[in-house]
Amino acid sequence: MAVKKVFQKKRGNILVVDDDENLLKLIRMRLQSEGFRVTAVLGGADALEKQGTGLFDLAVIDYQLVGETGVEVMEQLQQNDPEMAVIILTAHGTIAKAVEAIKKGAYSFLEKPYNDAALIQQVNHCLEKNKLAREVKELRGMVSDRFAFNNIIGRDEKMVEVLKLVSQAALTDSTVVVQGESGTGKELIAKTLHVASARRDGPFIAINCGAIPETLFESELFGYSQGAFTGASKSKKGLLDQARGGTFFFDEISEIPLSIQVKLLRVLQENEFYPLGSGEKKNLDARIIAASNRILSDEVASGSFREDLYYRIHVIPITLPPLRERRESIPLLANHFLSAFRESMDRDVRSFSQKAMEKLVYHPWPGNIRELKNVVEFCVATSENRVISDDLIMPDIQGRTMELKPLKEARLDFERDYLVQLLRLTKGNVSKSAKLAGRYRADFYDLMKRCGLTADQFRGDV
Repeated sequence: MAVKKVFQKKRGNILVVDDDENLLKLIRMRLQSEGFRVTAVLGGADALEKQGTGLFDLAVIDYQLVGETGVEVMEQLQQNDPEMAVIILTAHGTIAKAVEAIKKGAYSFLEKPYNDAALIQQVNHCLEKNKLAREVKELRGMVSDRFAFNNIIGRDEKMVEVLKLVSQAALTDSTVVVQGESGTGKELIAKTLHVASARRDGPFIAINCGAIPETLFESELFGYSQGAFTGASKSKKGLLDQARGGTFFFDEISEIPLSIQVKLLRVLQENEFYPLGSGEKKNLDARIIAASNRILSDEVASGSFREDLYYRIHVIPITLPPLRERRESIPLLANHFLSAFRESMDRDVRSFSQKAMEKLVYHPWPGNIRELKNVVEFCVATSENRVISDDLIMPDIQGRTMELKPLKEARLDFERDYLVQLLRLTKGNVSKSAKLAGRYRADFYDLMKRCGLTADQFRGDV
């Protein structure tokens, strides 16, 4: 139930200040009839007293009060709550006073005599603007807390721009596509969008589209009823239904089979779906976020991704820069991971040597932040000193970091060196190595085969 409350239309808490009791009563009744919560008072002193007992979203104040002006009352209220929105009621022919009020912080003015529709319209507009301002302020704090890398953000202009876009996107319910190389943090951005949105109290459901066989994709996504197919001994709620009130994250969306893409497109167009074998329609009530380490427009051009689905999901694109384009952040990220692993492993490893840090900074990082994290974990686990020396930083490519080779050859060298490092660390345990690399076990075996490596070569390592 808590999730649903987030999306119910909330009416504001309004303070009305007027020294005319009859007019005060009329304004209160009109606003209450629209569902607003209204507190009505006769002057500034009473308004300040009421403000001390609760938070108001908006104040409607008559300009001419006994012994004071509405602008003076507004200024006192805004000293306690600078974000309080105010509408000033002015008498006919007092435009100059209304302009003065706006200059001093009023949202707008309403000239008497006014009709009910004009009052409600002004109140709605004012509340919407005030709500947006409060949410932007809250989101900035939430995004900063979620990343906990304030020092990195301060130096890395590319990530500053990314987080600005994340803050803006979180205010909407629009579909977001996050693109970037493997290891750049696409799922972290998706989770940040979720926790910084109005759906934060709902579930965050994620699937890796490349990990689900085509034959199971539809039943996993939409669910099924008992007897829908052989083996369906009981009904199962689909993942889209489980995300109700929250966020659904399609990781590596380019891996969705074409046969499923057309069905997903229909769901996104109609905002509804049917579980397999069921005639009961389900409404889609989830914010959609998709991610891909491939350039989706290229996938469309090659025919492996539907163009109509591409345009359906490509509403707010967010592109994450690779780590090699953020070298100024590498020392800060490396030290952050060092601190985290030192604590989790209970190891007295304090810092990197200058040469070790230089090696980290100049490495091309094809695996991006995930690769950097794995390298630091290896260093903390194996260092015999408090200071990590450069010979622990990718030891199999010592002295070759800056050597220029053809791209294909350099990539193969890196992959082999990286696999050797992981397999030595795990003593030939392929499952653990694949997990550290963020790859599926089958993919990891393919990489080993391409690099001419076998697990047996490392099982005797100490």
